[in-house]
Amino acid sequence: MNLLFASTKEDPQRWLRLLEAALPQDRFFAWPDVNGGAIDVAIVATHPAGTFAQLPRLKLIQSLWMGVENILADAEVPRGVPLARLIDPGMVHAMAETVIASVLDWHRHRYLYRAQQQARKWKWQPQLLPSDRTVGLLGLGELGSYAAAKLLALGFKVCGWSRRPKSIDGVHCSTDLDDVVSKSQALVCLLPLTAQTRGVLNARAFARMPKGGCVINLARGAHVVLPDLLAALDAGQLAHAYLDVFEKEPLPADSPLWTHPGVTITPHIAALTEPRTAVAKVVENLERVRSGEAPVNLVDRGAGY
Repeated sequence: MNLLFASTKEDPQRWLRLLEAALPQDRFFAWPDVNGGAIDVAIVATHPAGTFAQLPRLKLIQSLWMGVENILADAEVPRGVPLARLIDPGMVHAMAETVIASVLDWHRHRYLYRAQQQARKWKWQPQLLPSDRTVGLLGLGELGSYAAAKLLALGFKVCGWSRRPKSIDGVHCSTDLDDVVSKSQALVCLLPLTAQTRGVLNARAFARMPKGGCVINLARGAHVVLPDLLAALDAGQLAHAYLDVFEKEPLPADSPLWTHPGVTITPHIAALTEPRTAVAKVVENLERVRSGEAPVNLVDRGAGY
């Protein structure tokens, strides 16, 4: 097969070295070399504009990321070609680590102690048990389910919201968003970005949360209504916000988020695709295409993920 690697974010040499070793019988091309349009599979992550314009024999678009909204938004994406998300075990593990790190930073008041250090202030904060806290997960797919297991192991109470009914041992699962939000002292967003989830972290959600909680957004920037978030922080309804994603990235230097005392910023690093753990998943789908089987983790274009 002829395979095209097209990404403005991922290093082609790092990926191609592993892919070529796993698939020595195939031919690999790196954008903008599209082999005259003779490409069977496009492997993409934030693909360059025009990637799909001249690929008439495409059999699969394989994303290197879990989020696919930028692919779905491209008018040139051929609608009859299957699109697959990548469920990378390394990325799933990294996301759980980031969830835990953020929850513990809030739970153990580390964000307050950092502020106290700057002010040269010596003051103990109340120590609570994990069982005193409920962590709510918006999204109970691969990422949310794995994070839930890790949080439960630490002793936190866990609830979670999903569009479809789910059952996870030890987790209060609900399709009622208000139910989950009202229980969540720490609210973690791991949702795909769709028309239904855009702006889900808004004034209504913040007002329903127990006072003094935190919001952790590791999904997409557009999930948060920023004026509502800042208002909730300034009013003391929320104690802190951990933001890894933003509608405009890099975050502009004049954004008020940079200097807000209630916000911790990271530059979209919550969970990066790890080629060493992900390449086997990519190869599995390529072999399925070769043998005429349906690829795994196909995107429901109607649902947006």
